[in-house]
Amino acid sequence: MLPGKDGDKYVPYDKRSGGESVVYFTRDLSADGLRKIFARVAQNLTGKVGIKLHTGEPHGPNIIPRPWVKALIEKDLPGAHIVETNSYYEGDRYTTSDHRKTLKINGWNFAEVDILDEKGTAMLPVKGGNWFKEMSVGSHLLNYDSLLALTHFKGHVQGGFGGSDKNIGIGCADGRIGKAMIHTTPGQPNQWDIAKEEFMERMTESTKATVDHFGKNISFINVLRNMSVSCDCEGVAAAPVVTPNIGIVASLDILAVDAASVDLVYALPDKFHRDLVQRMESRHGLRQLSYMKELGMGNDRYSLIDIDNGDAKITPAEAVKGVKPFEG
Repeated sequence: MLPGKDGDKYVPYDKRSGGESVVYFTRDLSADGLRKIFARVAQNLTGKVGIKLHTGEPHGPNIIPRPWVKALIEKDLPGAHIVETNSYYEGDRYTTSDHRKTLKINGWNFAEVDILDEKGTAMLPVKGGNWFKEMSVGSHLLNYDSLLALTHFKGHVQGGFGGSDKNIGIGCADGRIGKAMIHTTPGQPNQWDIAKEEFMERMTESTKATVDHFGKNISFINVLRNMSVSCDCEGVAAAPVVTPNIGIVASLDILAVDAASVDLVYALPDKFHRDLVQRMESRHGLRQLSYMKELGMGNDRYSLIDIDNGDAKITPAEAVKGVKPFEG
């Protein structure tokens, strides 16, 4: 079985085909900005809500600020739980007990944090997948009626970039079985031997299992801030941030929200986006987008709606016009 090709090739917007989804955009990188854009995609989040976000390694410098998430939960999602899974690599989130210590260090003490694989795993079907028929996730995921993927968009050492696809595909797969299914060929000594297009496809099929499970009761927000080429799983060892902060995007379409995030990065001047684009292309990470489209997970064409300016429809180039160099 051969994986798809050309994960290192960016497809410009005018070369894409198919329908359009709606993606909301704000430049307001604050708790208020997050709450305002959340309101645009909140309509289908009913019942018991899980918020899937990356809570980070100890003292991780680039994760979504805790006060933003606290304000969102207290004012807009009372009773919602932050949901996470244990890591596949040995470290400070490998066991549930160590993971909880890290949560405390990083200040995630204002809401219930549910480690989904604390009490075991469950299998979700993968519809139409080439690699999997089912995916192993943390069993507690099935306790939720709705899911908000609240994602820090950034680079990733294996995936090229980490958007909503990575947040769900890796982040809901349990730490021992599901993540191994995505990362490792059985019997290989290198637990990271699966890479490039095959990795993107496996991760995306994992995402599809969770997205299909929640149906219409799932929303996606990507925060384009502190975008190191390194994932938040690298903690204080993450590469310095050089890409400017851009804003926040949100959609009911996972492909559209990740495609818009990638487009916003590519729309930056070359001197600003060079490192992050190189990370995306060198890892063949753009296969995430084309494979989501092949699996029928959404549209890579969209209307970008500027909620800061009367819901005007804008282009990514207009959205990033005037961005300032990153200041740590």
